[in-house]
Amino acid sequence: MGMSTYNISVNENPIAEGRVALVYPWADGRIIKLARDWVPRDWVEYEFRIARIVQATGLRVPWAYEIVEVDGIAGIVYERLDGPTMLDEIGTSPHKAGVFGKSMGRLHAEMHDRTGTADLPENTDRLKRKIESVNGAPENYRHTALRALAELPAGTSLLHGDFHPGNILLTGEGPVTIDWPDASRGHPLADVARTVVLAKMGGMPANPALRLLVSVLRRVFTRAYLSAYFRQAPYKKQELSQWLYPVLFARLSENIETERAVSVQWLDQLLPKIPHS
Repeated sequence: MGMSTYNISVNENPIAEGRVALVYPWADGRIIKLARDWVPRDWVEYEFRIARIVQATGLRVPWAYEIVEVDGIAGIVYERLDGPTMLDEIGTSPHKAGVFGKSMGRLHAEMHDRTGTADLPENTDRLKRKIESVNGAPENYRHTALRALAELPAGTSLLHGDFHPGNILLTGEGPVTIDWPDASRGHPLADVARTVVLAKMGGMPANPALRLLVSVLRRVFTRAYLSAYFRQAPYKKQELSQWLYPVLFARLSENIETERAVSVQWLDQLLPKIPHS
């Protein structure tokens, strides 16, 4: 894949940043998502390819224009969409957590109405690889996760893979879902289970009072999200529990030490809900 090269420096102050990339203003009212210097070029190329596949579904997502290289570092030029993230808005208006949860549930159901094309990764294959790569967990947990996954139905829907309020921009023209490198093709409830896991496992403040407040807000938000999703999607809420075990175990492959103890405890709680063959 070709790459345009620019021997210039971007603005020193990014407008957004994440673990693997920094976002800067670019020419023509666009932005550049510039990889950190340790990120391999093929990761950037993969994200660009997935972004193009997703935008071809007709879903409202940021348009990916080209891959460029700035001072030897690869990045993707995207359409600029202005607006706060849903997570930012919840932080400033916590009393609206339920309203935002309902909005996210409807948005997720609309996403799953789109078909994931055959050139997207299969979500079941991805989950299986993650489960098999987990280190340090009891083997019976792994076997249970693999067996549960094998008994679940396949699907052909477009899945995001990292759908949470921080990846939803609230623009003047409506909500737009961003950050699609984990997109795949599969059963919608795998994606919903991933969102539920993310909602429960996100970092918590150290202050006990704030921890309690955040915990309450997350419960309100998640209940509203699930209620709106299952009101619109053709599935039953009871079906979700079968997906939680393999999706939660697969999350352990990301090696987030602060989550491990809580994850194992939750896996124990979910075990009785897994059918035994």
